[in-house]
Amino acid sequence: MRAVRVMGVDPGLTRCGLSVVEGGQGRTVTALDVDVVRTPAGEPLHRRLLTISDAVDHWLDTHRPDVLAIERVFANSNANTAMGTAQAGGVIALAAARRDIDVHFHTPSEVKAAVTGNGRADKAQVTAMVTRILALQQKPTPADAADALALAICHCWRAPMIARMAAAEALAAEARKKYQARLKAARA
Repeated sequence: MRAVRVMGVDPGLTRCGLSVVEGGQGRTVTALDVDVVRTPAGEPLHRRLLTISDAVDHWLDTHRPDVLAIERVFANSNANTAMGTAQAGGVIALAAARRDIDVHFHTPSEVKAAVTGNGRADKAQVTAMVTRILALQQKPTPADAADALALAICHCWRAPMIARMAAAEALAAEARKKYQARLKAARA
């Protein structure tokens, strides 16, 4: 089995976490790069999205990931924050689509559960586990960097199950098609 290169993205307008890891045999994951793209809150939205887009384009062209893992936006009490996060995630997903790179979205609780074993873990727990899993010399900061790495780790570990589920669904769809064809033929 060849190693898979995953780009993890914690989308946000003010801080957008970007990471690239390589997943190998079993649960082996190696960090290749991590950074946070920052945009000033006072800047117009379209300029902030352009800054994020330019950074993501550079990362995609430099690191050439096999897949992107992006945090799925969830509705929170601040609609403006959720909207900005969704817009940043959309710009990033579009950049991947233009390069024919698969994109998978993971919820925060999925990521926390995969990395810490607890879907309600706090940021400190996620950062500590990311540091341990990747055998980093120091904790990634800010939290957006650790979250981007956690997303990539989560996808590395969940990808085999996602692939098996897709294959099972395809087999079930094919079996359903054949069964319906036999029923149609029997009625005729």
